[in-house]
Amino acid sequence: MKTLITLLLTIVLSLSTAIAQEFNGIATYKTDRSFDIPENDAKESGIDDAMMEQLRAQMKKQFQKTYTLNFTTTESLYEQEQSLAPPAVGDGIQIIVSGGNDLVYRNTKEKTYTQATEIMGKEFLIQDALVDQEWKLEKETKNIGEYVCFKATKTKTRNDRIYNEEKQEYEDSEKVILLTVWYTPSIPVQHGPDDYYGLPGLVLEVNDGDLTILCSKIVLNPKEGVSTERPKKGKKVSQDEFDKIQEKKRKEMQEQFESRKGSKGNTGFTIEIDGGM
Repeated sequence: MKTLITLLLTIVLSLSTAIAQEFNGIATYKTDRSFDIPENDAKESGIDDAMMEQLRAQMKKQFQKTYTLNFTTTESLYEQEQSLAPPAVGDGIQIIVSGGNDLVYRNTKEKTYTQATEIMGKEFLIQDALVDQEWKLEKETKNIGEYVCFKATKTKTRNDRIYNEEKQEYEDSEKVILLTVWYTPSIPVQHGPDDYYGLPGLVLEVNDGDLTILCSKIVLNPKEGVSTERPKKGKKVSQDEFDKIQEKKRKEMQEQFESRKGSKGNTGFTIEIDGGM
């Protein structure tokens, strides 16, 4: 109980500080994602152990990315740093990665967000209201760099695609996972990387199933200032409209891949990943 009271007092004091001064800064994040290929898929596709190890190494490198979060007290802009094109993989393997190079603008005062993204070369501008984050504030603390961070958790449902051998097709499967983040009230803004926001302090670490995001550098109040300009390029759609377009395109790509695979008599499989940024 004493620890919880201390936590609440720390948050209140930090928020009071935020009201008294304008915060801005640039945070750098490193991402990593654990990845594996189902053994049955590998066998059916004729992938030997050597190729499997090569593919794992390539995919691991694909998901080790660097992002920057420019933020003020009420606005933030999250984007990936420019990097080399992802490595090629073997024949019969199709990799679909969505959302990796998006621009995500968030305004906590207006409670809105704008996301610039694309599907197969067509640009979209998602504009919608922020969703309330049902975080559970925990008592546990730890240090990340020079900052004391508090733990927060929530559960989320993730949609996976599982291959049904009996039906010879992929099926959607829901999986409930526990999401854990670490935030610091020392930087009293409600921002964070990607879709992790709404806490009484900047989010510095995320553990979301197989995805890990860690803040590696923070520059507060830089002399050159920060840019949090809202993206403007692309066809304007709501989140629901975009989700429907994305699902339609995903099915079209899957059907095209299966058709090509069948016409050539080849084996193969598709790796679908939500880059999520």
